[in-house]
Amino acid sequence: MFEHIIRFSLRQRLFVIAVALLLLVYGGWLVLGLPVDIFPDLNRPTVTIMTEAPGLAPEEVESLVTMRIEAAMNGMPGVTRLRSNSGVGLSIVFVEFAWDTEIYRNRQLVAEKLTTVTESLPREVIPVMGPVSSIMGEIMLIGLRSAGDLTPPMELRTLADWTLRPQLLSLAGVAQVIPIGGEVKQYQVLLDPARMTGLGVSFEELEKALAGFAKNSTGGFLSQRGREFLIRNIGQTSDPEDLKRTVVTHTKEGVVTLEQVAEVKIGPGVKRGDAGINGQAAVILAVQKQPGADTILLTRHLESALAGIQKTLPADVRIDPILFKQADFIERAIANVEEALRDGAILVAVVLFLFLMNVQTTFISLTAIPLSLVVTALVFHGFGLSINTMTLGGLAVAIGELVDDGVVGVENVFRRLRENAVMEVPRPTLEVVWRASSEVRNAIVYATITVVLVFLPLFALSGIEGRLFTPLGIAYIVSILASLIVSLTLTPVLCYYLLPRAKAMAHGDSWLVRRLKTGDRRLLIWSFAHPRRVLGASLILVGVAAASVPWLGRTFLPPFNEGTVTITVVMTPGTSLEESNR
Repeated sequence: MFEHIIRFSLRQRLFVIAVALLLLVYGGWLVLGLPVDIFPDLNRPTVTIMTEAPGLAPEEVESLVTMRIEAAMNGMPGVTRLRSNSGVGLSIVFVEFAWDTEIYRNRQLVAEKLTTVTESLPREVIPVMGPVSSIMGEIMLIGLRSAGDLTPPMELRTLADWTLRPQLLSLAGVAQVIPIGGEVKQYQVLLDPARMTGLGVSFEELEKALAGFAKNSTGGFLSQRGREFLIRNIGQTSDPEDLKRTVVTHTKEGVVTLEQVAEVKIGPGVKRGDAGINGQAAVILAVQKQPGADTILLTRHLESALAGIQKTLPADVRIDPILFKQADFIERAIANVEEALRDGAILVAVVLFLFLMNVQTTFISLTAIPLSLVVTALVFHGFGLSINTMTLGGLAVAIGELVDDGVVGVENVFRRLRENAVMEVPRPTLEVVWRASSEVRNAIVYATITVVLVFLPLFALSGIEGRLFTPLGIAYIVSILASLIVSLTLTPVLCYYLLPRAKAMAHGDSWLVRRLKTGDRRLLIWSFAHPRRVLGASLILVGVAAASVPWLGRTFLPPFNEGTVTITVVMTPGTSLEESNR
């Protein structure tokens, strides 16, 4: 089969070159559109259930909310693990499903189960599902602060909640925007028990009056002169003065309004967290992305949107989008791997030229690198893979081996053409190239298959390890197989066009190869004369290497040093927010 491939390529030389150029152009364009991320997609299908239970202690949240939700989620199809956190007034349950399940079907199953458990929860406690987000989801921290503290914290938080957050959520790829810090604006009713007792107002009457405040109601329709008119009672308002004049109850002396029994004002809600920038009070918005979204592209869209929002804010309010950007970390990490990939390609080119000492043979051998990379990019696009440190790492490992198949073929063709040139009756160049390429095809194919087999166990890894290392194996294997195809198709064609007229055809090996062969011959003669020394030294080196294995470090991932430092301070339980800020 491989012999027929070589024969077909040499007969259809222009077609092979045209396909190679088309792959280079299309693959190069496709690379620019591939999503870029720090790691492959590690998102295990997980549904997050969040339940607010105001006023309940962690023990009560655990027994009255969390345990009941967990009991309802147990036994669902595909569920592999349940995790939960119970805090002051908040329960979070993580329902993890198998890797091969579909996240939206999982959310439907969870929603059906939640309808059965809602009735058993405390009154007005309603569980909700969190948005579909990525495990590497927090892609940006946006700061909102006032220069000179001209805008109070409450106004900053209002701007964050009602101006920035809705506009950022409208961008495709954004899963959630969580504001932190500032003061949440509230309409507060501060009761006076003494005045309530004096006027005979109960808490039930007060609660009923507040529940009906600021609501529109309907009076049906009025038919008149062949037309229908909608009757509405417009009661919706945001004016605190209207709230003050709300009627609580009726007495013999008249009506009792809310301002007679309570102080009504706009004030900040009870803080459970805070935020600051360089010691100044501020609001920070944490932006989370959806699974599969291109982090770098989404970051650019966010920065463009923030630039537009900045123009609509008060003059003293500043948006600071550089508190944290995952895109910076990704770009530095990817740049480091790309630098290693580039340096490896340059070293390969230098070594090839030093050994072959011929521009044509070096060029033919190096064509395998760009073609193998663009074919790998096509496979990435087809499988929905991203450019990340793992896929680029696989390419970096393979970069030196991509030219192996081509070098073997080119060197043999070059040698056979040189032998053919000194024959009394030279054979046709096409026949020489075909026979020379066919001579080494078995060695090329067997060597490639052997290397590919070494990486196949990566695809047997399960869990997050498989999701992490499978793209590396795909990148390596696809690029190696692509170089094999190039060596059987394009390499013979380029050899036919470039090598017969090469100037190096008249002389033998390069000076470097001649010196290495001389040293190799001497080393072989000495080795055969001293076999015990050679075998003894080899056994000692193997023993030293084996003995050092137990002392090698072990870690799931290598350490990253991309210029980002995160400091986390953990305090004793019960530490107040004021003390934490201090």
